[in-house]
Amino acid sequence: MDTHARDRLIQEHRDAIRELEAEAAEEAASKGWPPSGFYLLGHLVVGMTVGGIAAVVSLLANVVGAPLFGSRPMELIRVYLTFPMGEQALQVEEAAVLTIGCILYLATGAAFGILLHLIFAVYFPKARPGKVFLLATGFGLALWVLNFYLILSWLQPMLLGGNWIVRMIPPWVGALTHLAFTWTVAAAEVWGGLRTYRAPTLEGAES
Repeated sequence: MDTHARDRLIQEHRDAIRELEAEAAEEAASKGWPPSGFYLLGHLVVGMTVGGIAAVVSLLANVVGAPLFGSRPMELIRVYLTFPMGEQALQVEEAAVLTIGCILYLATGAAFGILLHLIFAVYFPKARPGKVFLLATGFGLALWVLNFYLILSWLQPMLLGGNWIVRMIPPWVGALTHLAFTWTVAAAEVWGGLRTYRAPTLEGAES
């Protein structure tokens, strides 16, 4: 087969593939999948999942690290439970209560995970790994300052008459707890392949 005939045959095959892709895209659009625009529900599910995992990592870091500094493994949960329960939460030993505290901790992480993932997906979809971790560091420290010193520092005393969270959690522990959370989210963004679905195309296959 001469060169011109081979090139013509290749072009005919490419045209046929493009026609098939167009037909597939039309069928998918009629069924509503894959979504053609911003897939909010997908991002919500991904953010919630990543946030829950990041909260587990953050909590485990505290559980493992607490005994090294003379604290009980679940001390962080007890202190956080002072927000709904007051000072009596510091003496809690019941597994059921501590389990509820852990669930609340993970639920909070899932909510913040949605927020962080949406920020990365919308505003920094192509950011380099170094920039993602730098942003995660800033977000973590900002969340720590916001939660501890701009909200809980006045809200807990006003509602419960004590400032146990800010007073009993050392600043470096609070900061590292939040950083462990946001760094885990950043790792998932960088290496987890958290991208919206894109149908394969001939151009993508060639590259």
